[in-house]
Amino acid sequence: MKIKQFEYKPLSHFSYAIISNGEMAIIDPERNPSLYYEYARANNAKITAVLETHPHADFVSSHLQIHKETGATIYNSRKLKADYPHANFDEGDVIPLGTISFTALNTPGHSPDSIIIVAKEGNKTVLFTGDTLFVGDVGRPDLRNDGGNKKEKQQELAEAMFNSIHTKFNGLPDDAVVYPTHGAGSLCGKSMGDAKSSTLGKERKNNWAFKTTDKTKFIKKLVEDSPFIPSYFEYNVDLNKKGVETLRKAISKVSFKMNSNLRGLSVDIRDESKFKKGHLKNSVNIQGESESAKFETWLGALINPEEKFNIVIDHPKQLEAILQRVAKIGYENQLQKVVTLPSVKLKETSLLNVDDLKNNPKGYTIIDVRNKSEVEEGKVFESAISIPLHTLRDNIQKIPTNKPVVVHCAGGYRSAAGSSIIENHLENTKVYDLGDRVNDFK
Repeated sequence: MKIKQFEYKPLSHFSYAIISNGEMAIIDPERNPSLYYEYARANNAKITAVLETHPHADFVSSHLQIHKETGATIYNSRKLKADYPHANFDEGDVIPLGTISFTALNTPGHSPDSIIIVAKEGNKTVLFTGDTLFVGDVGRPDLRNDGGNKKEKQQELAEAMFNSIHTKFNGLPDDAVVYPTHGAGSLCGKSMGDAKSSTLGKERKNNWAFKTTDKTKFIKKLVEDSPFIPSYFEYNVDLNKKGVETLRKAISKVSFKMNSNLRGLSVDIRDESKFKKGHLKNSVNIQGESESAKFETWLGALINPEEKFNIVIDHPKQLEAILQRVAKIGYENQLQKVVTLPSVKLKETSLLNVDDLKNNPKGYTIIDVRNKSEVEEGKVFESAISIPLHTLRDNIQKIPTNKPVVVHCAGGYRSAAGSSIIENHLENTKVYDLGDRVNDFK
């Protein structure tokens, strides 16, 4: 059994390739399948199976594209009710791959259709746990409502997660390797550890979910203080249940123009320093030049599914990469155009005099765009008004305009986006981004 773990850091996403006797299976693939094709070619293996642990909320999977391009069979739970060609894979079903046998455990909790994939070869057991079991945590139960009452569905799934954790793993060995679909930083859980894999024995010993045997306490801990849910999550679940176009075809529909002006909402992916020196009106600065930036999360949190938008890049060489990043959350169909900036006078953002803020904080309206849980751990400015970034576009009216506005977060990435949003709506008010100088006030 040869296993390769692939990591996409901005979404803290792990996917897997498993090879045995020249056959290869892929588990929870990302939108661009080329990395799996390259791995199969390097190992002289034929891709015969794609296994989905559930319809993902935070990224678009390439399962249908892989099926079309390789002939591989897609496997998932019958509870998923997928709209694409597939084979059911639930408890009692077996998929052979060379000398490996794959079996499934139905583990509702994160979603009603979640499965864990058990791979066995001789005395070795490997668990691909999807979003059911993470290192140090389990999947949150509040990302699916499927048209029902959201609170009732959350309670139902939380109870299901308790049962899954405390019954489904019985009989599996402590030395079984645990490979989750997400790691620390993913919004699909709350308190995942930094390790990329674990063993079932370690999780039984250290993971709060295994240690919490009281059902009421388990559910309370699971549902309280959950991170925010980006607006694109339910949209991605629907896309993954239907299957999407091949990546090449999807992104080829987006037009590109050099030195072009734009009308309407634009997402400027340049670093905040470049953005402040000059940008188009109605631009939101969601930085995406760095490969590690959480661009997809914040694009999907600040731009609604099916809302039309444009993208501004700094250089044509960035085009292919940014189109692929947009497609990772299925937003390519609402992306109208990608442009580089025209040679005209652009809108500038004034730089904050940090010393003046230190000496006269009451002279400013301070907006804290961190999440609620971060604010509860401690304010940076006592007078700050808390408006989490993902809610900012809907709450601009709450911002007083009688003073200059200063926006801050924990490190600068979110405040760059937040200040650009406020600047678009409060044209007669000075808006400043505190950026990473927030560290001077901690």
